[in-house]
Order: sequence, then C-alpha cells, then structure tokens
Amino acid sequence: MEPAQPADRVPTDRTPTDGPDPATAGPADARAEIDGQPAEAPAAGEPALVEPVSAARQDPPSEAGRPEPSAAAARESAASPVVAATRRSERSPKDMAISLLVLLVPIALLLAFYRGFLGGDQPTPVDPAPAVEQAQAANAFPVSQPAGLGEEWRPVNARYQAAEGGSTLRIGYVTPEGKGAQLLQSNVPAEQLIPTELTDRAQPQGQTELAGRNWQRYTARENEQALVLLEPGRTVIVVGDARENELRELAGSLR
Repeated sequence: MEPAQPADRVPTDRTPTDGPDPATAGPADARAEIDGQPAEAPAAGEPALVEPVSAARQDPPSEAGRPEPSAAAARESAASPVVAATRRSERSPKDMAISLLVLLVPIALLLAFYRGFLGGDQPTPVDPAPAVEQAQAANAFPVSQPAGLGEEWRPVNARYQAAEGGSTLRIGYVTPEGKGAQLLQSNVPAEQLIPTELTDRAQPQGQTELAGRNWQRYTARENEQALVLLEPGRTVIVVGDARENELRELAGSLR
C-alpha cells in the first residue's frame, strides 16, 4: 500500500488538456485559435511555413538594379549649381576691372618697349642709290636727286621700272612730321601719267616757283596733294599726304 501524497502536490505525470500548449503553439495555432478553429499540426518532419519578416520589409530594387540615392545626396546635387551660380554672381565690377588690368598692363608695357626702343612702327629705311644709278644708266630721261634734305627725311622705298610706254623712277619718303611723300620722275606722256598717278579728277590749282622752276599745284587722291613739273621729255611729280610746306621742300631740293 502506497503512502498518501500531500493534497497540494501536483502530479508529475500531467494529462494534456484539449488544445495545444500555449507555450509551444506557433503563429498558425494562435490564428486558428483566434478564429475559433482548431489548428492543424504540421506533419511529422515538415517545417512550419513562416513568412520571413525581412523579406516582407525589403524595398523593391531601383531602376537598373541600383539603389535609389538618398534624400541628402539629392539635395546636395540640386544645390551645387545654385552655389556655383551664387559664387559667380558675387564677383563685383571692381574685381573684374582688376582682372582686366592685370592682363592689359603687361601688353601695354610690351608695346611701349617695342615702339620706343625697337622702333616697331617705323618703316625700314632703304638706300635709293641703286635705283637712281639704274635710271641714269638707262638714260631714258634726265634724273634729278634731292640735295640738302635733313636726316629726318627717310627714304623707305626706291624702284626704277622700264615699260613699253615709258620708264619711271619712284622714291618714297617719310617726312620729318611722319607723313608720306613720293618723288616720281618719268618719260611717260604727261596726259597719261597725271591721271594714272593723281586720278582722273586731278585738276591744276595754280603755279608756284621753287628753285627757279615753275611747278603746278594739283589736287590728288583724298587727303593728298601734288606738285607737278612739266619739262620736255620728262614729268616730275611730288605727291603725298604730307603738308604743302614739306612737299615744297622736297620739290625745291631737286638738283
């Protein structure tokens, strides 16, 4: 006969009650219990089908499989052109003027050195002697040469040209005032030579005496005037944009 057990002692071999044990019931059991239907236990050896939480919360992939840019990156890229435009607009007219001066000052210094020390704008002087000797050797007309002109008169070109209609000797000068004057001697007939050299609109404006010779004053091309000496077998023309006193000085120096 077994000894009697205390009334408050729970038997170790408990008989399971109806329904699943709440401690071991899964989500499906709990849902079934809520609906009032008994839960079906999974078959032996078959795992319970539980939807992963991470898969349900996963964001859909972006276009081309790349993740969408964050909001901070989007704001930064949108603000970049605005910041660049703001920085450009912050340049004041004073800053632009200073930048321009930095570029212009060296250029101005180089030009001043080129003109002042190297004579950049001055034409290269030439020796007219070879052309004069060639004209004298041809003996087509009497050849005169300037005498007594100062060093400020610089010959810049000289050429003798013989053609079927006649021969011509040209000598170009830069005057002391920096203007141009040309001495032309030719045996081409005057009625042909004058329109060619002074244009068809050239008209005599009266006579003037220089070194004992009578010269005719003529109009010429725009901003030019001329002195013309008509002699048998030769026509002499002094023409240029120089002032009349310089043209007279050149014409009067011929010997």
